[in-house]
Amino acid sequence: MSDESFHLTPLDIRRYDFGAKSFRGYDEKKVEDFRNQVAEELERLTRVNQDLDSKARGFHEQLRAFRERDKALNEALVSAQQLRSEIREQAERAAQLILREARAEGERQLDGVRNDTRQIESELIALEKSRRAFLGQLRQIAERQLAEIGAAEQASRGAPAPSAPGPKAGDDADAENRAHMKTPAWLESLVKE
Repeated sequence: MSDESFHLTPLDIRRYDFGAKSFRGYDEKKVEDFRNQVAEELERLTRVNQDLDSKARGFHEQLRAFRERDKALNEALVSAQQLRSEIREQAERAAQLILREARAEGERQLDGVRNDTRQIESELIALEKSRRAFLGQLRQIAERQLAEIGAAEQASRGAPAPSAPGPKAGDDADAENRAHMKTPAWLESLVKE
């Protein structure tokens, strides 16, 4: 009775009927067959149990390996997040430093430009003063020259030459002569400025 589909249960064992009792007890053949079936079933169950134990150990080992990997992944994730946070902080600090340096450099350059502008403005003012002084001197020279030209014209007409340049009371004739004389255009442009 070694049928592979035969699975002995505890109820089967309790209810198994060995048949009628013989003079010496149960039928030996039936008892021996039953004993063989029980032995085979116990061997099968032992093999199944060993297989299940082996699989369970393998599953426990896999579970332990998965837990270790999960722990390692979590630690790596935490480390990556910390590293990302540190890199971000370093980048922000570097950006702030670069920004401060750029602002400071910009301020230095702006101060330099302001100083240059002030210096150029003061030089322009000095040049304007020099130009005005030069024009005043040129005007005086031109007026003296005109007075000398007027005196030379008077002398050529036979009138006495004035002793000092510049208008005097009763020198209306010289003023009229100067009024009739045409002033050169280049002199007019200098005098008007």
